[in-house]
Amino acid sequence: MRQLIFYLLLLTYFVASDHEGGNVSAHATHLVGSALADPYLSFSAGMNGLAGPLHGLANQECLSFILAFKEKFGENWTKDDIKTHVADTLASGKVVPGYGHAVLRKTDPRFMLELEFAEKHIKDDNLVDLVRANYETIPDLLAATGKIQNPWPNVDCGSGALLMHYGLTQHDYYTVLFGVSRAFGVMPAQVWSRALGMPIERPNSFDLEHLRAKAVAAKK
Repeated sequence: MRQLIFYLLLLTYFVASDHEGGNVSAHATHLVGSALADPYLSFSAGMNGLAGPLHGLANQECLSFILAFKEKFGENWTKDDIKTHVADTLASGKVVPGYGHAVLRKTDPRFMLELEFAEKHIKDDNLVDLVRANYETIPDLLAATGKIQNPWPNVDCGSGALLMHYGLTQHDYYTVLFGVSRAFGVMPAQVWSRALGMPIERPNSFDLEHLRAKAVAAKK
């Protein structure tokens, strides 16, 4: 059991260690670091970016979604129940957490690693079985709406269920694991930024006329 928990933690650490700048925490770390700030302060900026439900709290949102499903349908759920739950979620104006990615247009390979781990090491866990059944059911439902470019699961989709299985039931700690993992990527990247003499990052700004035009276009 200890070896499996250790392996799961390694998996959790490395699947979220990416240091590309397209996400909030990695970009915030790079942005502050580009001013030659202390690396600890740069990293703390990135960690503040994990506070929102669209980024660092994403796996907790995914877990809350499937726990709410189980509370509604119990242990003996079916794929028809999944279809009903997804339809009700979309009809209420909400999104299905854990599905879609800003860059990927296919199933997140990190999610597949989690699923592979579960198939090898976790048996008879209703919550993990639900994650798998969701993967087999939800993408087609989302694609059928015609409004979603990427209906496939991302890395946050199943990680919470795996951690729950091994006894990590205090959900606030999931973001801590995410933060430790992200450090493996963003801090070496900051070393390279300093070594290559990369310039300070200066984000684009927009004047009032541009913002007014955007607001008018959004109303049409």
